[in-house]
Amino acid sequence: MTMSEATQVPSKSVIGHRAWWVVAVTGTAIVVAGACSTLPGVLQGPLRDEFGWSRGSIGLAVSVNMLLYGLTAPYAAALLDQFGVRRVVAGALLTVAAGTGLTTAMTATWQFTLLWGLLVGAGTGSLSMTLGAAVTDRWFARHKGLVTGVLSSASVLGQMVFLPALSWIIDHHHWRPALVTLTLAALAVIPLVVLVLRDHPADIGQRPYGSEAFAAKPAPVPGAGRRTLTVLRDAGRTTPFWLLAGAFAVCGASTNGIMWSHFAPAAHDHGMPVTTASTLLAGIGVFNVAGTVASGRLTDRLDARRLLAVFFTLRGLLLLALPLIMTATVRASMLAFVVLFGLLDLATVPPAIALCRVHWGEDSAIVFGWTNAAHQLGAALAAFLAGAARDAFGTYDPVWLALAAACAAAALLSLAVER
Repeated sequence: MTMSEATQVPSKSVIGHRAWWVVAVTGTAIVVAGACSTLPGVLQGPLRDEFGWSRGSIGLAVSVNMLLYGLTAPYAAALLDQFGVRRVVAGALLTVAAGTGLTTAMTATWQFTLLWGLLVGAGTGSLSMTLGAAVTDRWFARHKGLVTGVLSSASVLGQMVFLPALSWIIDHHHWRPALVTLTLAALAVIPLVVLVLRDHPADIGQRPYGSEAFAAKPAPVPGAGRRTLTVLRDAGRTTPFWLLAGAFAVCGASTNGIMWSHFAPAAHDHGMPVTTASTLLAGIGVFNVAGTVASGRLTDRLDARRLLAVFFTLRGLLLLALPLIMTATVRASMLAFVVLFGLLDLATVPPAIALCRVHWGEDSAIVFGWTNAAHQLGAALAAFLAGAARDAFGTYDPVWLALAAACAAAALLSLAVER
C-alpha cells in the first residue's frame, strides 16, 4: 500500500481498530509472563519438602529472576525498534516456555537459578510493562494513560487467573504439573502473536487510534545494545532519572519482592493455609486491575508526581498495618487490606511512564525500562533479604516495618521530580 492510499483509509471504531486487538494479544502475552512472578511463593514449601532447600537458596533464584527481568526490559524495548514487536514477543514466549519446561527436570539449586533465574527472568523481562509502554506509543494517540494502565495491570491479571489454579494443581498433583501448565500456556499464545500483532499501524494502512493524521512507520533502529546503553548514559546525567529509579526500587521491593514471593509463606507462619493465602493474592490481582486502569485515567488528568507520592504513602501505611492483621483466618481487616493494596499495587506505573514521556520523549520506553530495572533490583533484594530475615528472626514482621519506612522515602523522591 502506498502512502497516498494509506492516508485514505478511514479511522475505524473502537472495536474495529486494530490497535485494540493488538492491546488484547499483547496483554495476553503479559498475562502469561505475570503468572510466573508469583509461582515461587507457592513453590517454596514443595521445593523444601522434596529437596531440603532453605528459603534463602530458593530466594536467591527468585532474586536472579527478578534482576534479569529488570535488566532485560530496556534492551527488549530497543529490540522492538530493531526487529519489531511480533518477533520479540514470540521469542520471549519461547524463552519462557523453555525455562518453565526445563525447570521440571531440575535437581539442584544452581539449576533452579539457571533455568528460573536466567531463562524465565529474561523471557518475562521482555514481556514487561516496558512492552506495554512501547505498544501504547506506537498504536495510540489518545487515551495513552488508560491503555498503559490496562497493559500494566495485565501482569497482575496473570497472577489472578493462574495463581489459584496453579496452587490447586500443586496441592493435588505436585509442583511439576503446575510448571507444565505454564509452559503450555506460553506456547499457546504464540500463534495469536503471529496472526494479530503488527509492529506499527502503518503496516496495515491505519492511523494510530485517535490520530487525525497518518503516521509513517519509523525505519528499524540498528544497534539495540549500543542504543540502550547510550540512552542510559544520557538519562543518568539527569536528576529526574535517579529520583524515579530510587522510588521505583522501593516500589519493586514493596510489591514483587515481598508480596508475590513471601506473602503466602508469611501467612502460613500465622496458620493460614497456602491455598487460602494464594486466593488472597489473587484477590489483590482483581483489584489491581481496577486500580491500575483508574490510575491511568487519573494520569491523563492530574500531576503524575503527586499521584506517585500519594500511592507510595498509602502503600506504606498498609504495610505498616499488615503484621497486626495477619491471622490464621480471613477476617474483615485482611479483606480490606486485599482491596486497598490491590488498588495501589501497580497504580504507580502509569504516572511513572507519563513522567518518562515528558522528560525523554521517543526514548521514554527505554528509559522506563531502566527505571523498571531499578524496580526489579529492589524486588530482587527484598526477595532475598526477606527470606534471609525470616530464617534469622523467625518472623517477617521487621521486613514489613522496614518496607513501610522505605515507601515514605519513595513518596518524597516522587515529589522531588521536576515538572
